[in-house]
Amino acid sequence: MRILHTMLRVTDLERSIKFYTDILGMKLLRRKDYPEGRFTLAFVGYGDEAHDTVIELTHNWDTDHYEMGDAFGHIAIEVDDVYQAAERIRAAGGTILREAGPMNAGTTLIAFVADPDGYPIELLGPRG
Repeated sequence: MRILHTMLRVTDLERSIKFYTDILGMKLLRRKDYPEGRFTLAFVGYGDEAHDTVIELTHNWDTDHYEMGDAFGHIAIEVDDVYQAAERIRAAGGTILREAGPMNAGTTLIAFVADPDGYPIELLGPRG
């Protein structure tokens, strides 16, 4: 068994694809419209779906707002340098939720950014 993907509902698919590809450096792996269901699925990730876990962006055509809820935590992405990654995301217009620095009660370097729909993404330094 393995984890295939995590699904996020997004309000503006083009904006979300641009964020995940242009700002976070993922690739758009595939995209398909489902006219009868009035939704589109787009899969993004750092590697192919055969070997890597990816993110499924789901756009329901008739929905322009979602409640975030309080059960979802975040998506975590390992980066080479947390400080540089956060600054690159800020310079590209991304939202920084927590500035880069050591985590509370620990030494692991982290930062948090938000995707266009407000989903939190944790940036983690290399685990060693």
